[in-house]
Amino acid sequence: MYEYDEECLRTFLKNQSRLFDEPVAETLEEAEAFLEDCMAAVVDSIEEVRQFLEEDGLDVDGMSAEELEEASEVFAIPNGKYLIVEG
Repeated sequence: MYEYDEECLRTFLKNQSRLFDEPVAETLEEAEAFLEDCMAAVVDSIEEVRQFLEEDGLDVDGMSAEELEEASEVFAIPNGKYLIVEG
């Protein structure tokens, strides 16, 4: 189970429209519950994002770090970590 700190939750709330047509959460508590339900991952680097997506069966060969960061399910957290949410 991942720990979702306040910065992570705020990043998700602010950017959830990249992944979903309608908001799935409006408060920090709702965001945390949603992320726990969908088992969202928090990783430390863009290389860990690549590894996670590869293990999940996505073809990320040839994708640059910038392209990975722009993927709709990847949210860059201001602290340098990444939140990965499968929609």
